[in-house]
Amino acid sequence: MAKGNHSAVTEFILLGLTDNPEIQAVLFCVFLLIYLVTVLGNLGLIVLIQISPQLHTPMYFFLCHLAFVDFYGTSAITPNTLVNSLREIKSMPFYACATQVCCFITFSVWELLMLSVMAYDRYVAICSPLLYIILMSKKLCIQLVTSSYIYGFTVGLIQTMVTFHMSFCDSNVVNQFYCDDVPLIALACSDTQVKELMLLIIAGFNVFCSLIIVLISYGFIVFAILKIHSAAGRQKAFSTCASHLFSITMYYGTLSFMYLRPKSSHSLDKDKFASVFYAVVIPMLNPLIYSLRNQEVKNAFKKIFEKVYSSNR
Repeated sequence: MAKGNHSAVTEFILLGLTDNPEIQAVLFCVFLLIYLVTVLGNLGLIVLIQISPQLHTPMYFFLCHLAFVDFYGTSAITPNTLVNSLREIKSMPFYACATQVCCFITFSVWELLMLSVMAYDRYVAICSPLLYIILMSKKLCIQLVTSSYIYGFTVGLIQTMVTFHMSFCDSNVVNQFYCDDVPLIALACSDTQVKELMLLIIAGFNVFCSLIIVLISYGFIVFAILKIHSAAGRQKAFSTCASHLFSITMYYGTLSFMYLRPKSSHSLDKDKFASVFYAVVIPMLNPLIYSLRNQEVKNAFKKIFEKVYSSNR
C-alpha cells in the first residue's frame, strides 16, 4: 500500500446504524443475542457433525465448512460492532479497517462458493445416487473446499489492496457499521472508476458463476425428482434440498441487492440495513435452518443427548 496515498487518513469513523443512545443500547442487546446464537449454532453444528459417525458424508462435510464460514464472517463484523455501540466515537484504525474489509470480502466469496458446492453435491446425490460415494470422494471434497478458501482469500486480498491504494483526503466518516468497500469508495477523492468497475466485474462474475452452478444443479434435481413415481419419494427428495434452497434465496437476494445495482440507485442508508441481514442475521439463520429442517441432524443430536443423559444417571 502506497504510503503517500493514505497519509492524510490514519483512522476511519463509523457512523453505525443510529446515533440515538437509547436505540444503541437496544441494538447492543439484539446484536449480542444474535452473535451468541450464531456462535453456539455454528460451532455446535461443527462439533455435532465431527462426533456423529452417521454425519460423516460429503453433504455434512460441506455443511461443516459452511458453518465455519458463517462463524468466521460474523466474528469479523459483530464483536467490533458491539464495542462501537458502547462508544461515543466509533473509530477504527486504518489497517484494522483494511483487515475487516479483507475478511468480509473473503467471507462473502467463501459463502457463495460453499453454497455452489453444496448444490453440486445435492445434484450428484439425487441424480446419481449409486455413484454418489465414488463421485464425491473424500479427495474431491477436500479439493473443492481448499480451492474455495484459496480463491476467496485471493479475491479479498486483491480487492482490499486496490481499495486502500485510493486516496482518502476529504473525509474519514464511513456511512456503515463496519468497514465495507462501497461506502469507502464513496469517500475516496482519487479516481474510483477502476475500482468500481473491478468491484462490479468480480462481484458479478462470482455471483453469476455460482448462481449458474446452483440453477443447473437444481434444474437437473427437479427433473430427476419429477421422474420419481412415489409421492413419498418425491417429498423426501425435495425435503433434502429445502434447507439449502432457502439459504440460497436469502443469500443471493441480499447480495445482489447490495452489490449488483447501478451506482445511481445506491443508497448507503438502505445498504446499511441490508448489511445487517447479510452479515449478521444470515450466519445465525443457516445453522438453525439446517438443524430444524434436517431429520438426520436432529436424530444425531438426539443420540448425543441421550448418551450424555444416560452417562450422568
